[in-house]
Amino acid sequence: MLKFQILKNSRKSSFRIGKITTLHGSFSTPAFNLGTEIILANTYHLYLRPGEKNIKKMNGLHQFMNWDKPLLTDSGGFQVFSLAKMRKIKEDGVEFSSHIDGSKHFLTSEKVIDIQYALGADIMMPLDYCATYPCSYKEAERAVRLTLAWARRSRERLDKLTSKDRPALFGIVQGSTFSDLREYCARELIKLNFDGYAIGGLAVGEPKKEEWKIIRHLDKILPKDKPRYLMGVGDPEDLITATKLGIDMFDCVLPTRLARHGVVFQTKNLKLNLLKSELKTDKNPIDKNCSCYTCKNNFSRGYLHHLIKEKEILCHRLLTIHNLYFIQNLLKQIING
Repeated sequence: MLKFQILKNSRKSSFRIGKITTLHGSFSTPAFNLGTEIILANTYHLYLRPGEKNIKKMNGLHQFMNWDKPLLTDSGGFQVFSLAKMRKIKEDGVEFSSHIDGSKHFLTSEKVIDIQYALGADIMMPLDYCATYPCSYKEAERAVRLTLAWARRSRERLDKLTSKDRPALFGIVQGSTFSDLREYCARELIKLNFDGYAIGGLAVGEPKKEEWKIIRHLDKILPKDKPRYLMGVGDPEDLITATKLGIDMFDCVLPTRLARHGVVFQTKNLKLNLLKSELKTDKNPIDKNCSCYTCKNNFSRGYLHHLIKEKEILCHRLLTIHNLYFIQNLLKQIING
């Protein structure tokens, strides 16, 4: 069950402020899916360890991790397709070797839905084919064909599993940087009447102008009355631009990846590298005006620099807290005008 309300529309762009209600509560949009109102969980990693059967025995992922708010799970497709040499794409699914122990696995569209249903997700994603960049038109066309076939089968599988209090299922638009394939994929998914629509296969190496060309094109096609989810995009400037094109939801590893390398957000277009030697005696916090745990408790730049140099895991956590807070605060500023 998913309800999407548009609370306010911009007169200048496709930007809108909304509210999405799920079985486990609601969250405001635009939303970055690593925060206080909704969490994204990775199906691929949870499937391999600890396994969806073990999580089901714990009464689902909400109780397993003590989280009583909305929960979105991806399909695990992006992780599988990023394995490259360790996977084989077939008509009915994907065969791959675990990055943990090399064990063989085969994921069908039905199995991916079964896994997410066992996890107890509020919003699910179907298995899709994320083509690499650059790719030929033929490869992108195959990606669209399989994505659509798997989307139909995913929808049918979820309908068989439950009809009451059904989790939401989004369709994922693929097609690389080819506008005609993107449009075809989107229109076919719309016929299936999904609860929302995700844009996948972008921010995978293509030029920014190609990325925005596709998003602008899809803004004219995707239903206005359903949530739109831009997958894998988390740069502050990109979030601002994407919300103006009608995007409601985001997720990305960028805030945590930057933190692991000692880099933090300062402004929408400025980052600070705490590894710089001139910061080793800097008594200031990352940002004096930031209210995140790291800055508020005055962990100095000099101390954080020291933690990074000593490879202390505490530093990764402190910098991750700041970066996630920065993104969430940015979206709040966007919502509040």
